[in-house]
Amino acid sequence: MNLHQTKETTDLDALVNTDPVAGLLAIMRQLRDPDDGCPWDLQQTMQSIIPHTIEETYEVAHAIMHEQPENICDELGDLLFQVVFYAQLGQEQGWFAFNDIARTVCQKLIRRHPHIFDETSALTPAEVEQQWQNIKATEKSASASTSVLANIPVGMTPLLRAHKIQKACAKVGFDWPDISPVFAKVQEEIGEVSEAVKEAEALGHNEHVHEEIGDLLFAVVNLARHAGVNSEQALLDANEKFARRFMQVETAVKHNGKILAEQSLDELEALWVDVKAREKQK
Repeated sequence: MNLHQTKETTDLDALVNTDPVAGLLAIMRQLRDPDDGCPWDLQQTMQSIIPHTIEETYEVAHAIMHEQPENICDELGDLLFQVVFYAQLGQEQGWFAFNDIARTVCQKLIRRHPHIFDETSALTPAEVEQQWQNIKATEKSASASTSVLANIPVGMTPLLRAHKIQKACAKVGFDWPDISPVFAKVQEEIGEVSEAVKEAEALGHNEHVHEEIGDLLFAVVNLARHAGVNSEQALLDANEKFARRFMQVETAVKHNGKILAEQSLDELEALWVDVKAREKQK
């Protein structure tokens, strides 16, 4: 490294210490510098970094769920870097810069919180959410599409998108009035999956099974929504619970001096039942 580079690094360190956001933006500009930037960063496009953004979002969620403050801070930094990356790419295209992103969200938050910034009024959380949705609907009214589903992003996780689709349809009256018929619909879909599996065994392909399992999952999300449960969070919690219990089974097998893959299903099931029983006693 030459003296010029050393001075630049020292200046960057000073900037990071005094104004971290400006420092992060400066680092991003350097990474995308056509002459002296990072080869990997120079290859990226908005489309190519989408998977990284989604991955970073899940890593933030993981850190929060496991109550790891240092990891939460670290993962939020990684997620912020994704926003800075998009901002740099947008600026290179002449579309927008980081300040435009920040300004837009500031304006949106002020506009959608009139009970705070325009006039002081006491609203319940439910009333605040309804007000937000009303203002949002007004903002979107100029959209070329008139469909109530037009603004639901296709990039959402399938469970979340199913919930959003159902919620949007419910707002215009296309929904069951209570949970009872939803139970019936889930049972109906289970029966259709069973019939599709039998058909697949006879025909040798499972395209219909794929479709019917999709319908079943959609119905289960509807059931969760009517029960006031976030299906995405419920599945996350179920995954965590299963993983926690299975790791305890692994520990028990190892403690017994045995190898997991050599245990019979009955032996593993017995350990699983024991783990569940011990959890319930706590």
